[in-house]
Amino acid sequence: MGVEKSGKKGRAGGFFANLLRGAAIGVAFIIPGFSGGSVAALLGIYERMVGAVAGLFRNFRESFRFLFPVGLGLILGASAFLYPVGYALSAFPIPTVSLFVGLALGGLPVITREIGKKPTFFGGAAFFFAFCIALALCLLPGGKDRDLFGLDTGGYALLFLVGTAGAAALVVPGISGSMLLLSLGYYRPLVTLITDYLLCGRETAQCIGVLLCTAAGIVAGFFAISVLMKRLLERFPRATYCAILGFIVGSVPAAFFATAKDAGMTAVPTSPAFYLACVCALALGWAAAFCFARFAARRGKDKKNS
Repeated sequence: MGVEKSGKKGRAGGFFANLLRGAAIGVAFIIPGFSGGSVAALLGIYERMVGAVAGLFRNFRESFRFLFPVGLGLILGASAFLYPVGYALSAFPIPTVSLFVGLALGGLPVITREIGKKPTFFGGAAFFFAFCIALALCLLPGGKDRDLFGLDTGGYALLFLVGTAGAAALVVPGISGSMLLLSLGYYRPLVTLITDYLLCGRETAQCIGVLLCTAAGIVAGFFAISVLMKRLLERFPRATYCAILGFIVGSVPAAFFATAKDAGMTAVPTSPAFYLACVCALALGWAAAFCFARFAARRGKDKKNS
């Protein structure tokens, strides 16, 4: 019944599975260079997710039943892993991002299955264009950190627009919201607002106001971009998935570049142990994602045949 039917709805799985998928999307959102939309595509729920968001008011019950555990998992994942991922990125930046790059690469067969084997000029152009955009985003200069405690009406309006732009990371694969926020000067102030003020009970009213304004922008952008992506997937499915593949592949060097820049790395490491750790982390991430994708595909096939 509902999302448990065969086909794409069946692959959406149950409440707990979608909770874990949402948590993975949330973790990706807090890593510079990575996109929650990429993770949704790699987990095979991207089309279902944007369809549920775009059709929330038209088919509220079924859409909400799918989106609620995903959204809850997203919040829990981002909150629970904010400290450990932040520590890992500060202590072992490149090996940590290598693990997530491996996870992204291991899930690529999920995307290529949607594209098919026969390439087209339109699909190749979409891939190349998206790949270039993903690379260009990593070249954006880091903006000066914003002061979130002295905002006027214009400052809150700008914060709403920043949230709307950040929603692109939840919907468009390969576009990193954290990297975008870094370039606009909002990433570190928002993280500090949560970890050093809100969770410590300091300036609570101000923190809640800033976060509510940002969240309102994210929700508005989330709905608008989901409607656009749903229509693209309906009218140009193969070309859209080619663009998604281009965004994901292009985000791999962008993730390394953004992480190195954020960590203040100015020289290429020479330690063999460093490269061994990166290769092992990359291989571990690839193997985990590849095995999960195979398991999910087999389970979806079993459900379809049952």
